[in-house]
Amino acid sequence: MYTRKATVTASVGLHARPAAVFVRAVNKTGLPITLAKEGMAPIDGRSLLEVMTADFMCGSEVEISVRDGEHDDGAVRAAVDLLAALLVTDLTDPS
Repeated sequence: MYTRKATVTASVGLHARPAAVFVRAVNKTGLPITLAKEGMAPIDGRSLLEVMTADFMCGSEVEISVRDGEHDDGAVRAAVDLLAALLVTDLTDPS
């Protein structure tokens, strides 16, 4: 399993547009990404509904993980690192 932590910096947390931007990026990876924070079971990072209802507020530390599987380790690390970097932006890119 490859795991990386990042802090949400979007002022509204992962709600509405920031959540949609993040989930779109997760889905582009094609990987089974999970997200968690302390005291919470991991959720599917590919699900907009799960991400929006997980209450990842501004300042929340999020653990991004990919379970072991038949994935290229380099691609997994690059994808998780990219998603971690995305969490520390304002996530309001409309694309």
